[in-house]
Amino acid sequence: MEVLAIIPARGGSKGVPRKNLRPVGGRSLLATCVASARGATLVSRVCVSTDDDEIAAAAIAAGAEVVRRPAEISGDAASSESALLHALSALEAAEGYRPDILAFLQCTSPFVMPEDVDGAIALVADGRADSALTAFRSDLFLWRLDEGAGAVGINHDKSRRPLRQERSPEFAENGAVYAMRVPGFVEARHRFFGKTLIHEMPRERSLEIDAEEDLTLANALFLAMGLG
Repeated sequence: MEVLAIIPARGGSKGVPRKNLRPVGGRSLLATCVASARGATLVSRVCVSTDDDEIAAAAIAAGAEVVRRPAEISGDAASSESALLHALSALEAAEGYRPDILAFLQCTSPFVMPEDVDGAIALVADGRADSALTAFRSDLFLWRLDEGAGAVGINHDKSRRPLRQERSPEFAENGAVYAMRVPGFVEARHRFFGKTLIHEMPRERSLEIDAEEDLTLANALFLAMGLG
């Protein structure tokens, strides 16, 4: 079974400039992501989709192939799906290559491990799911603000606070790894289709880098978890 890992990594990040090349634990987010994909036993090829020369060079140095992404799908409004579909199309046009399964990894997850990549892929590869994602177990009580009613409970009745053991398990998507059957993805043009299952990751490795303070926290966690 052919499994292609694609890592979208455009150059124009606004919240954290040059985010994909920023270091956590002495290594760039991009290099860490490539290493996790290459270390997964179920992954056949690793490609980085980018519009940026520096990122392309860093991807090659880390051991990945590069698919150059056109400008029209490299802006802030471009979806990750558009980059994935473009990479699949480019590889098929250039080589006649069409994988069975696509693994989509994001550089914003600095603590994803090869076993997390394999775990998400395995849910699809063994027929249990059409698409899969990584997530962590969450026991948070979620609220939304309603203009008329004020704070309204989303996953609970605010008049009763159930004990943790009384609640059904809930999971928060952590953005690290997604896996999907390629024919279904090409038809749906979205990462979630058919039967979707979750590969659970621990909360402490589920940090996403979306702001400068996340980088500070990630470097502190790197040392606290003894990864240095």
